[in-house]
Amino acid sequence: MVLLESEQFLTELTRLFQKCRLSGSVFITLKKYDGRTKPIPRKGSVEGFEPSDNKCLLRATDGKKKISTVVSSKEVNKFQMAYSNLLRANMDGLKKRDKKSKSKKSKPAQ
Repeated sequence: MVLLESEQFLTELTRLFQKCRLSGSVFITLKKYDGRTKPIPRKGSVEGFEPSDNKCLLRATDGKKKISTVVSSKEVNKFQMAYSNLLRANMDGLKKRDKKSKSKKSKPAQ
């Protein structure tokens, strides 16, 4: 997984969307990130680890290529605006689901 800066992440995410426009999917996950790189031990000595500030880990993949970034609480407003504009621009190829009418199924044949 490649850890990128925020601007580079948005650029690569745009490329993933363009690549998967006609067929394929892009999976995006968000997660709270405290800066730990090692797992917490179950038993034994617990180190005095204190997170500096709240951060968010964003990951995106198309099944082959993985990218990620960490956004701090200071730059979250700027990133959120750019991220929402990117999603609006690239989610125009979604297909509408076919809704089955309930009126045909609810009437029993007599």
